[in-house]
Amino acid sequence: MARVVEVFKTIRNHWKKSTLAVCVLSYGGYWLYGKHCDSLLRREACQLAREFGRQQIAPQEQLKKATVILNPAACSGKANKLFEKNAAPILHLAGVEIKIVKTDYEGQAKKLMELLEQTDMLIVAGGDGTLQEVITGLLRRPDQDSFSNVPIGYIPLGSHNSLSPSLHLLSDNKVKDITSATLSILRGETVPLDVLQIKGETDQPVFALMGLRWGAFRDVAATISKYWYLGPLKTNAAHWFQTLKEWPLVRQLSISYLAPSLRPPDLPPQKPPRPNLLRRIVRRLKSYWNPPVKEPPKVEVAEKWEEQQLATVELYVQTHNKNPVERRLHDSMVIRAEPDSFTVGEFISVGSKKEADPTAFTQNSTKLEAGACQLKLPEGVSGFFNIDNEEYEAMPVEVRLLPRKLRFFISAERREQLLSQPQ
Repeated sequence: MARVVEVFKTIRNHWKKSTLAVCVLSYGGYWLYGKHCDSLLRREACQLAREFGRQQIAPQEQLKKATVILNPAACSGKANKLFEKNAAPILHLAGVEIKIVKTDYEGQAKKLMELLEQTDMLIVAGGDGTLQEVITGLLRRPDQDSFSNVPIGYIPLGSHNSLSPSLHLLSDNKVKDITSATLSILRGETVPLDVLQIKGETDQPVFALMGLRWGAFRDVAATISKYWYLGPLKTNAAHWFQTLKEWPLVRQLSISYLAPSLRPPDLPPQKPPRPNLLRRIVRRLKSYWNPPVKEPPKVEVAEKWEEQQLATVELYVQTHNKNPVERRLHDSMVIRAEPDSFTVGEFISVGSKKEADPTAFTQNSTKLEAGACQLKLPEGVSGFFNIDNEEYEAMPVEVRLLPRKLRFFISAERREQLLSQPQ
């Protein structure tokens, strides 16, 4: 008992050191507990992957081949370690033959896609920039029609992973997000995604999965990190400082657009089984004695463009990939434009909300559904577009929708969650 009393006296006499020790031990215990939870998540994911690896295959079948495009610079240079520790073991245990291709500099993924050989699946391990480069390089290929049928898996390793909420259930744990995304690739369930083809007057087209953003809110979002020293006030401060530099922050443009087309029924994910020999013989005889009538050549109808002048604080041309399983009547992209009547207070308030969700718009915003659009900016206008969170110089462009162009792996839980949302 005397020793216990002596300990308490020591703690009281050296209360500063004792407080520091308690803080250090508490942080250390919390850190160790987090590492232990991450290990449990990896073990559970590896056990599930091992079940896939134990499945028997026919003698003539081969192991599935996957090509991984990995950006080691993503997530502040931690992407390579995150992939090797959390995703690679799962793929190996599942019996997938993987070929890892690492990028060394920005834009290299586009060039690597020109050299891509035929593979069973393509896996993108990185952030928005890596994914945008991969799909751009893929769809620029001369044989892109055949390669666009290759299913794509997305492992979120970047600082911005805009597509990930559409495909996976997200959490606050990076390890859980990576392992669940990798397991969804093994389960093989896919969903078709729309693609935007964005073409300037001279450059090659750029392709996007989420959208094109242009305006004052985009410009402010690019400067928020400069005010890191203001802590939680940095977002509001960045918007307020922008209003001091320039006001009003209205952008003028002319937009021409085509009406959306009707959405054809979804194709079955698998080809129907081949009919037996007798049915094939009967079908050929019928086509021989009663040849099908040739359809008259289709007359091309001139595209009917509608033009509209807009004055807006921000313009966003986006796909419906935020909810890819939503049932729609038309294949369309959404053109949203904020009103030009914001006060300074409203601008700061709306900007804070857009920092959390750039696709959120006010009730008074303009909304158009289109199959294609042309953005014509006034001469002398400078600035930048955000195309899937990547900066491009603002210029007159034509944006066309490529409906259901690519297929991505999606988790079954996320699909059910999206289907349960109100349409």
